[in-house]
Amino acid sequence: MASTSLTHPQSEDATWESLQKVIAASSGFQRWLAERALANRQMQNSSLEQLVSRYLRETLETLAY
Repeated sequence: MASTSLTHPQSEDATWESLQKVIAASSGFQRWLAERALANRQMQNSSLEQLVSRYLRETLETLAY
């Protein structure tokens, strides 16, 4: 009987961190960040995870319409 591979939280964390870096390097994210940075100074204190999460949320909201 073959063993099944379970997803480990550490593996998920590493995947999420890698995904955040790829998203942050994308032209869409860079454009989004530049547009909001001018209008929102509080974003300067946000972590990469917060910024990527906000970018993804706003992008999905836009696509939902």
